[in-house]
Formats: sequence, C-alpha cells, structure tokens
Amino acid sequence: MTTSPRKAVTAPHLAEMKNRGEKIAMITAYDATFAAIVDAAGVDVILVGDSVATTVQGEPNTIPVTMEEMEYHVRLVRRATPKALVVGDLPFGSYQVGASQAVSNSVRLIKAGAQAVKLEGGLTVADSVRAIADADIPVMGHIGLTPQSVHRMGGHKVQGRREGYEAGGRQRLLEDAHAVEQAGAFAVVLEGIPAHLAAEITAKLSIPTIGIGAGAQCDGQVLVLHDVLGLSTRELSFTKKFADVRSLSTDACRAYVAEVREGTWPDDAHSFE
Repeated sequence: MTTSPRKAVTAPHLAEMKNRGEKIAMITAYDATFAAIVDAAGVDVILVGDSVATTVQGEPNTIPVTMEEMEYHVRLVRRATPKALVVGDLPFGSYQVGASQAVSNSVRLIKAGAQAVKLEGGLTVADSVRAIADADIPVMGHIGLTPQSVHRMGGHKVQGRREGYEAGGRQRLLEDAHAVEQAGAFAVVLEGIPAHLAAEITAKLSIPTIGIGAGAQCDGQVLVLHDVLGLSTRELSFTKKFADVRSLSTDACRAYVAEVREGTWPDDAHSFE
C-alpha cells in the first residue's frame, strides 16, 4: 500500500484546520538540516524565529538579531524544500518605524524564501499588519508575552493576569487579538498568557491561534526546536524536553575525543591505502 505524497501547507490550509478542529503543530528551525528533520516529523508550520538570537547566536534576548541574519536563516530553511509552511520572523527594528518599513522588510523575507511573515504586537501594529496583508503577503500576529518588548515588560513575564486596557492587561489583549484579526492576519501566536484567556480569545477569533505557554485550548502549539530536543540549557515552565539530545551529543563527542587521544581513531576501515 502506497501513501500519497504530503501536500504543501499554505496559510488558507491553517484556516481549514481550525474549522475542522484539527490541531496545528508549529516548531522553529534555523537551518536546512533541522528544517528537513522537523518537516519529516510532520509539522504544519516551520517558524524561522528571531529566537535564533538566543538559541544559536548566544544572545540574552531577541533584540540584536538583524534583517540580514533573518534573511540568511530563511534561505537555509527553504533549501530543505519543506512541505510545511515557512514563516519568517520580522526582527526588532524592522517594522517599528511604520507600515512602509514593515512591508519593505516583509518583501525581503518573502524574496529570501518565506511564505509568510510574523510580527509582534496588537493594536499598535494593526496598520502594519493591514499593509502587509494588502501587499498579498500572509502575515501572522503575535500577542501576549512578546519577547521584543522585554524592556517594556521588565523581563519575560506572563501577560493578561491583571484587568485593564493598558499594555499587558486582560482587556487590552482581547483588543489586540481582535485588531490583528481585523487587520488581515491569517493566524496569531498567543504567548505567555493564562490558559482561560487564551481559550476565550481562541473562541472569539475566526483565525487560528497558536499557543506557547497559553494552555491547550489554542488551535495549535509552537515550541522552540532547541527546547524540544533538550539542546537548550534553559528550563522554562511552558516548554518540554522531548529528548535529551544535548547529553547524547556530549557523550558522542566525548567518545570521539577519547578515541583520538588513545590513537584508535581513525582505524584501518576508515583510512586509505
């Protein structure tokens, strides 16, 4: 019995998944090797996230990553020719000036190989979301704990626990979600918010919600690859280590070092006559 080839995932496909009640799986990847691995695992969306700053570049937060670096990593991921939808993150400083800047940099990510872009914010970026969507570029929103707002939030803190319309307030997040949807986003990430609030937002929106630290009632979930594989040394309450690849990698390299020092590597089978 042969199985039919996997179809490429598109932005409209995610809307269909929400309508069917089918959960959406999204994961980050930053190069061709890992993009091929997560695509083979069957993920629906690969996010080329600005989290590359903390997971690959060793930065303390996502602020330093540049447009040029995001273009580079999008190109690497596309070289794996994944069936999953490839979403490129707009980094800090690439859309804060206004809608024109947001569209210009979205075009750059699309030309690099992304099939959609993502940006952080709600009401404050609605005009940019609308402008990107009007340029026929699928755009994903991101509200709640927005890592690029780390200085305003005073750290990576759960949002939406308090009442109010100020940034981080429960009513504000409901307004942010509505604004992003009305502006034309095809989906929205809900990060670091109470599960009951994420469930309320998910029920009110016609577009899919992708949660991270937002409970199980979202239409989908996203995690950072390095957390999934256990490569990261950080431990966050809303992530899960599905494997301990860091320990396996360390053990493999330790075995290699031992064989080199013992003079048993390379052996005759791995040498030329």
